[in-house]
Amino acid sequence: MDMIGKKLWKNAVVFGGKSFETSDILVCDGVVADMNSDISDDGAEVFDFGGRFVIIPGLVDVHVHFREPGFSYKETMKTGSMSAAAGGYTAVCTMPNLSPCPDCAESLKVQSDIIKRDSVIRVYPYGAITRGEKSEEVAELEELAEGVVGFSDDGKGVRTAALMEQAMLRAKALSKPIVAHCEDETLIAKGGCVHDGELAARLGLTGISSASEYKQVERDIELVRRTGCRYHVCHVSTRQTVDIIRNAKKEGLDVSCETAPHYLLLNDMMLKDEGRFKMNPPVRSEEDRLALIEGLKDGTVDIIATDHAPHTVEEKSRGLAGSLMGVVGLETAFPVLYTGLVKKGIISLEKLVCLMSISPARRFGINCGIKKGKKADFAVFDLNARYRIDPSGFFTMGRATPFEGDEVFGRCVMTVCGGRVVYEALGTFV
Repeated sequence: MDMIGKKLWKNAVVFGGKSFETSDILVCDGVVADMNSDISDDGAEVFDFGGRFVIIPGLVDVHVHFREPGFSYKETMKTGSMSAAAGGYTAVCTMPNLSPCPDCAESLKVQSDIIKRDSVIRVYPYGAITRGEKSEEVAELEELAEGVVGFSDDGKGVRTAALMEQAMLRAKALSKPIVAHCEDETLIAKGGCVHDGELAARLGLTGISSASEYKQVERDIELVRRTGCRYHVCHVSTRQTVDIIRNAKKEGLDVSCETAPHYLLLNDMMLKDEGRFKMNPPVRSEEDRLALIEGLKDGTVDIIATDHAPHTVEEKSRGLAGSLMGVVGLETAFPVLYTGLVKKGIISLEKLVCLMSISPARRFGINCGIKKGKKADFAVFDLNARYRIDPSGFFTMGRATPFEGDEVFGRCVMTVCGGRVVYEALGTFV
């Protein structure tokens, strides 16, 4: 492990919060000690970038699956956190579909101990909303609260309004958010694997309706009105959901939402009959994709998360109908979004940094920003690096990405967490 000590990053273009400026960054004992031009090295370890790279606040992903404990054959805390570091992330929030499920203090401790032992970045776990994520009774929220960033049953929707209302009231009393996977399983036909649209009809596959997402969001927004709970919607994929959240924000409700790179850059007609294109919710229509982009622009969609969900090669080798749901995304998120949104002039680089770092950190109370006196959590990117995405070189154990083979710009060359260099691309400074 790299020692903290005294380090100086020179001649980089740094995002200070609103814009990029050329600056040096001096870090002492894990904290930003000075930001200025031409800082003296004074015995510090020096990284001189010669004006080639940008430094941004460490990326923050509020939706990942690191699979440990319980499913370490898919991913471990070590490989997941290394994957995050390689993608420029310094903080992630891990979902609770684990074994044991973190639905009480005892089971949460199993995961927390692994985090302390193996993670190379900051990892903030979610506690489950319901016991065992079974939607039968609310989990032990009070004894979980101190050790979690919020409560979620991600992977499953909370089935009844009564149960969700009870959970919201208890979460509000604890000043913790409900982070909702919105999926009404009664509206999904057995075997649903893609969006219920043109591709499903063309390939003869069972579709997943948009209503299965937005109807549960509608239900939950009504409960937010009644409870005043802080509420966040996971992996938004439909234009109707965007409209519902937009209206809820106009009403003044304490709601936020995230979407993921695949929903912003793909539509269902771009998919191939391969497991690397199967996730839940599914990639939807071009109308939905454009609505999500409009949501980014007007502030309805606050956050871009990855829903990083690794599976084994065999589990993802059965095509759209037979593969498990989930793709990996930590090592590809920034480059695919920089290439697909920023370089095309759809959003600015500053906006992308806010969506992937500043906004999620602010919403979930996580350290962020490159400022004097703050923890030194930041990432260095070479925006001119041009390459093809090759899953064989990933740190994650997962290999399924819908962006395999795509040519992208923007490579993470270094990630710093708490003043430690936790990732450095080989040969970057030669």
